[in-house]
Amino acid sequence: MAQDTDITLTRGTWVQLTDASVSTITFQNKGPDFIYVKVTASASAPSDTTGAIRYNPGQGELNTALADLAPGITGARVYALLHPEASKASAVVAVSHA
Repeated sequence: MAQDTDITLTRGTWVQLTDASVSTITFQNKGPDFIYVKVTASASAPSDTTGAIRYNPGQGELNTALADLAPGITGARVYALLHPEASKASAVVAVSHA
């Protein structure tokens, strides 16, 4: 299902940015701390940051194919993690996908 929204991350908890499997995504880290973003092949949240990409405040992706972010993963879901030592307890990520 398509969405165009803001999603709140809680420090130290993986949050799904997509509400279904997607092939492209746009997102931006609107918070004051860096986040990790990780693509998975299922609706199960990641257990670590292995293979995750770090995005500093203001960074993100614009209409990027998930095949470019995570080659070899199909049926992709996207998760984000506000790093556990973040200065704030939460952060916002703008996300849009079809």
